[in-house]
Amino acid sequence: MSMKITTDNVAKVLASIQELASKQVLAGIPASTADRDDGSPLNNAQIGYIQNYGSPAQNIPGRDFMESGIELVQESINDHLKKAATAAVNGNSEKVDVELNATGLVAQAGLRARINSGDFAPLSKRTLAARRRRGRTGIKPLIDKGELRNSLTYVIRKKD
Repeated sequence: MSMKITTDNVAKVLASIQELASKQVLAGIPASTADRDDGSPLNNAQIGYIQNYGSPAQNIPGRDFMESGIELVQESINDHLKKAATAAVNGNSEKVDVELNATGLVAQAGLRARINSGDFAPLSKRTLAARRRRGRTGIKPLIDKGELRNSLTYVIRKKD
């Protein structure tokens, strides 16, 4: 004769699924931590927006690093989100958190990698001259001191 022990994990599974459904992973530059070290009137979130989409009024071409940075790592992001969903269905909320953090780290790395790749519209002669006046010799768009790139991060928060 065999004995079978059944455990009711429905409440745990439902709680884990609800927890996953209530969270979102956001990658980019949180405005709350976007201040610059140089006292600029614009913060990194504002500068990132202008650099990503451009500003015709300021003759700044769009240099898409946000969407294209995510596209670089989309497959890996999808894999981690699938693992988070599987963990939720199994009632493993700790694994859900691990996979959401892994998703954020992958997204952050994709954004930074896109900036580092540097295949954007070249800097104008005026911008290059301004850099030289400040003692900078780099010609790579989006990278001067690295503040914008280094401000790219991720957050996990409750959905609104």
